[in-house]
Amino acid sequence: MVLDKFKGIFPAFYACYTDSGEISEERTKALAAFLQDKGVNGLYVGGSSGECIYQSLEERKETLKYVAEQVKGEMTLIAHVGAPSTRDSVELAKYAAALGYDALSAIPPIYYRLPESSIHKYWSDIMDATELPFIIYNIPQTTGYNLSMNLFNKLLTNEKVIGVKNSSMPAMDIERFKAAGGDNFIVFNGPDEQYVAGRLIGADSGIGGTYGAMPELFLKAEEFVASGQFTNARAIQRDINDIIIALTSLKGNMYSVIKEVLKQRGIQLGGVRAPLEEVKEDEYTQIEQIKEMIEHTVIKHCSKALHTNQ
Repeated sequence: MVLDKFKGIFPAFYACYTDSGEISEERTKALAAFLQDKGVNGLYVGGSSGECIYQSLEERKETLKYVAEQVKGEMTLIAHVGAPSTRDSVELAKYAAALGYDALSAIPPIYYRLPESSIHKYWSDIMDATELPFIIYNIPQTTGYNLSMNLFNKLLTNEKVIGVKNSSMPAMDIERFKAAGGDNFIVFNGPDEQYVAGRLIGADSGIGGTYGAMPELFLKAEEFVASGQFTNARAIQRDINDIIIALTSLKGNMYSVIKEVLKQRGIQLGGVRAPLEEVKEDEYTQIEQIKEMIEHTVIKHCSKALHTNQ
């Protein structure tokens, strides 16, 4: 399998709601078109940034469908199908395959503390449901399970496993997974705060929850890394981290803040699904400042004015 289509910048797609809180076809397609216009390499649909755990199975299918209708065949699409039960995950996997997605991905099972044999069977059952390649998703800070090298090596014996999205904070985890997976295996950097470090230590690509708020900056960071401009790469990572700290410093959930920033950039996505908290009335001045931070940083590093959809 040619894995080049899985290399580059993959924004983790945001949940797009109507003003009444239902999945919005119009807003979902508008966000997909916005990110496609920015030149990202693909989209990771239905994961943490998509508020998947707080949505019904049918709502998750709607988002998968609308994104595919907008960009299928024009960019690489990865469907996150992790769900509380294997049954629901398999159903989502089959649905994504029918829509023409390029790969599947899933977090490990959540809530119950399961033995690795159960986690292995969960991922294997998803893989058995379709012919699509599979990308492991390791995010221990939210799932409570940190992918062990023992299970990782066992999963590598399945030819459908082509990569891992690693969101654990130690950069060494990326190096270890890449060393075990080899050249014909894709490691996606997960923590946006260490994109440059992740790439330098072994990651081939990135999937991130803040990419959608500032796709230009991550595309430029990738350009700097790929071309060996490491001083520039460190500088843009530092500025990206200042923005991420600002995005996570308000009382509202980070995704509610990002959606308000994007609203000011001309992309209306609605709010967030409770129990995630919306931004507070006294935070809009700070959100305007974050939007300006992004604009100034894009101009600083990309040497051109920020293009917005109006």
